[in-house]
Amino acid sequence: MVLKEILTASMVLFAVIDIIGSIPIVISLREKAGHIQSGKASLVAAFIMIAFLFLGEKILALIGIDVNSFAVAGSFVIFFLALEMILGITLFKDEALEVASIVPLAFPVIAGAGTMTTLLSMRAEYDLINIIFAIIINILIVYIILKSSSRLERILGKQGINIIRKIFGIILLAIAVKLFATNASKIVV
Repeated sequence: MVLKEILTASMVLFAVIDIIGSIPIVISLREKAGHIQSGKASLVAAFIMIAFLFLGEKILALIGIDVNSFAVAGSFVIFFLALEMILGITLFKDEALEVASIVPLAFPVIAGAGTMTTLLSMRAEYDLINIIFAIIINILIVYIILKSSSRLERILGKQGINIIRKIFGIILLAIAVKLFATNASKIVV
């Protein structure tokens, strides 16, 4: 276990997960669902990330999907989330709201395609134990932010949330486009 590796991997994951930028999504989901189970969303996201860290490439290979195709599919989900934020429309159907803690929050907002592909690429650079610690650190941060979403909403107010939602919607849209552009050309046909 190397502290420098843990910190570096944690910072990379923090940037990719972008839970700060996802605050408007979290607030929007909470408004639609009435409640978000912060603990459940955090644990499910942690499980998905750790499982994908160990089994990701094997699972994708087993079903004949390469990592780049997975990333492109994830870019579409992120794209539609961004459209919801920018245009103020609803694309995720109401029947999923009881489980908003899992879909779309735990996956793909927290443990999305960007996170998955980052985890797979970090395996080449860092020891597994250090990556696992980085995941745990990030999940704790995610949990704290999810638990604080009501307070953050009160501090920012409706106008503040709307402004942040539009700004981060555009950023999320840019991330989706970049994820698509980076991986679409690498798809093995």
